Amino acid sequence: MRKILLSLLMLLTACGKGTSESTRAVEAAPASYARNDWPLPTVGAAAQPDLVAARDRRLLLSWIEAGTGNSGSSHRLKFAAFDGNAWSATQEIAHGDDWFVNWADTPHIAATEDGALWAHWLRESAKAAYAYDVVLSRSGDGGKTWSTPLTVNDDATPTEHGFVSLWPQSRDSLGIAWLDGRNTGGEGNGGHEEHGAGGAMTLRVARLDAGLNKSTESELDPRTCDCCQTDTAMTARGPLIVYRDRDGDEIRDIVTARFDNGAWTLPRKVHDDRWKMPACPVNGPAVAANGTRAWVAWYTAAGDMPKVRIARSQDAGDSFFPPVDLDSGLEVQGRVGVAADGDAVWVSWSREDANGQSLWLARYDAGLGKELQRIQVAKLQGRGRATGFAQLVAHEGAAYLVWTDVVDGKPALQGARLTRKI
Repeated sequence: MRKILLSLLMLLTACGKGTSESTRAVEAAPASYARNDWPLPTVGAAAQPDLVAARDRRLLLSWIEAGTGNSGSSHRLKFAAFDGNAWSATQEIAHGDDWFVNWADTPHIAATEDGALWAHWLRESAKAAYAYDVVLSRSGDGGKTWSTPLTVNDDATPTEHGFVSLWPQSRDSLGIAWLDGRNTGGEGNGGHEEHGAGGAMTLRVARLDAGLNKSTESELDPRTCDCCQTDTAMTARGPLIVYRDRDGDEIRDIVTARFDNGAWTLPRKVHDDRWKMPACPVNGPAVAANGTRAWVAWYTAAGDMPKVRIARSQDAGDSFFPPVDLDSGLEVQGRVGVAADGDAVWVSWSREDANGQSLWLARYDAGLGKELQRIQVAKLQGRGRATGFAQLVAHEGAAYLVWTDVVDGKPALQGARLTRKI
């Protein structure tokens, strides 16, 4: 009898152990996310979207609509806010018939802790093909009225100024970075891939207060890639900016700098891809941050092999671990986005093959050691530049994507929301 009881006890213990391991295995399984259409407030032709999360837990979406003005084409910059359930009424930020509107160099919207909204767009400064300025406006009443636009770059040269990043510098002030062509002389700008006949494109930064007074303007980098997007994320040690650099040997790799203790750090490479490129690829990096952790995603074609890569930092961008390759091959377009959500990171990018363009999204653990999920978000009707750059945000347990497609020959914004399966 004693042997029987002992055998039963051992059996029950083994069963209990097996149940515990099974439970832990279920708990350790990565969450799966489902793609859902996300209806947007835009009506008719719309493009050049921006999507950001505000401190009041709303998502802000801005876009450009084209119309007809007194002197030909006109454009309107509009925005709406999403509270998790519904969109607010659409409001107009600005309109004009002297804007520079481009598939890659697009307006941005931002919010500061005092409740103010900020927006920028691009305005032509001369008849040259790529002569335009960065203008900025602020709203203190939720977007009902906007201040007279300020020209951020005050060099008065008929050259290119754009590819802007915005971030909250303090409770009521805004940080801004932009590519500045004042040294290029405006020569050789036949296209965004053909810069460089004159001097070098630079990266400049400045701070603007609630009265749109500009201060602490400086040149952060004297030689950058001419027309790749910049991006910023707020770390626990200050804003981290990422951009594509350009050295004397035409190496165009990704670098970062951080505003720390009242000054900008020296630019540092995320990784030494050694991509030698004689013209601008128009394909900038993206960055996300959570505390002192940061993630940078980018496109490179080093060795004549297009790739999308992501690398992580544990020290707010001072150093980066070796990158992880998310995708590679001639079909890879890049046009990346990245967003951090708890202990996971989302990355978006585009591909194009003989069957058309597609938009992809991958989810990784924070250490980038494991891919948790990969989703084809959309098959696009548009091709090439017409579809622009998708916008990605992780917000309150979900991922949100907005992109431009071409429907019946006109640009139209599309949206998707990825939520955890229950």
